[in-house]
Amino acid sequence: MTQELIELRQYINEGRYEQALEIIDDLEEMSKKAILEKIKTFLIRLLIHLIKNQVEQRLTNSWAVSIRDSLLKIQSLNLKDNNKSYYIKEEDWDDYLDEGLEDAIFAASVEVFEGQYNPFQLQEHLNAEQLKKIAYELLKMTYRYSKKTIRVEINHKLSQFPGGEDWIN
Repeated sequence: MTQELIELRQYINEGRYEQALEIIDDLEEMSKKAILEKIKTFLIRLLIHLIKNQVEQRLTNSWAVSIRDSLLKIQSLNLKDNNKSYYIKEEDWDDYLDEGLEDAIFAASVEVFEGQYNPFQLQEHLNAEQLKKIAYELLKMTYRYSKKTIRVEINHKLSQFPGGEDWIN
């Protein structure tokens, strides 16, 4: 990115505005790509803990914290600087969930029941559609609630998960 900024300055100083605008477009695209990658990372982390919750039918404090933190990070990253639009629109999560779930299953296989299942066995123990539905419901919260109110709503939702009542008490 440093090289692009040097070239941008040079093009502006030389009055080569077409080339400067092309670099600005490239920088915007690079920034968007980096933000989407971060969102995907937190989505996979969210899915890993939802998988563990579904398969093990319990909710540890660590898992609850990871789920909550992942949603808060996704909410923060997904909202563009104008505070009016999103990098991933509410109705566009399907492909991200499909891809993320595949990666999350591999990662979760090391942790679920202390690595008892390989990824293929773990996938057989999952209800993938239900898992994606739960994830999507959680993601919708990032659009519906403010940064102040979402925390309470996430805690309420977590209390409804398998093992959530024990976790909350």
